[in-house]
Amino acid sequence: MSNVQALVSDRSEPEYDGLKQPSVASHPPAPVIRHLGLVEFQPTCAAMRQFTTSRRHDTPDELWVLQHPPLYSAGLATRQRHLPRDSSIPLERTDRGGQITYHGPGQVVIYALLDLARRDLKIRALVSLLEQAVIDTLAQYHVSAQMNSAAPGVYVNGAKIAALGLRVRRGGCYHGVALNVDMDLAPFLAIDPCGYPGLAVTQTRDLGIVANVDELGDRLAANLTQHLARHERNH
Repeated sequence: MSNVQALVSDRSEPEYDGLKQPSVASHPPAPVIRHLGLVEFQPTCAAMRQFTTSRRHDTPDELWVLQHPPLYSAGLATRQRHLPRDSSIPLERTDRGGQITYHGPGQVVIYALLDLARRDLKIRALVSLLEQAVIDTLAQYHVSAQMNSAAPGVYVNGAKIAALGLRVRRGGCYHGVALNVDMDLAPFLAIDPCGYPGLAVTQTRDLGIVANVDELGDRLAANLTQHLARHERNH
């Protein structure tokens, strides 16, 4: 049984409906952080959907920290002209928002399985939290990064270093953010990353950050947890 299958194989909780949840504590606990290693894409997506569908009002939120084998992930907004050109890398359709991106070893992915209703968290606010968590992580290594209101994600000197996409279902969200660490960036050349032809991409290794995927995954998860807690304190 894979790491992903083990997370959801024993779930028998009734279907969760965020619109009908009973009252709960105003400040939910910090998310459970799970490190899954290198896992296949479609089984992970299925596990996220199952987790979200079966969760109850008191199910703890989770952050899944992982990597994927090489693949292109096409979100709901992907257009035909943005798809891979002459590439043997698998193309996977997915139910997240956004357009097309590339995943591969050396990229840390954090999937945020959160009860948005319980956290009183709107999707645009969550996008900002994810972006700021990446920016704060890079700042810890003395790298300045920015958001772009016209094109969600995180950028360093105009080159994209982190992409994100989310799905909301029954008051809960899943999918999340991917940060390029130490990977083969060549597959990005075969697509229009996030729907933008010619968009440059970069990674932490090329910016002089020597931290590996595990270290950056830990820091990013910790920073995201801190931002979620700060949001709770302010609401």
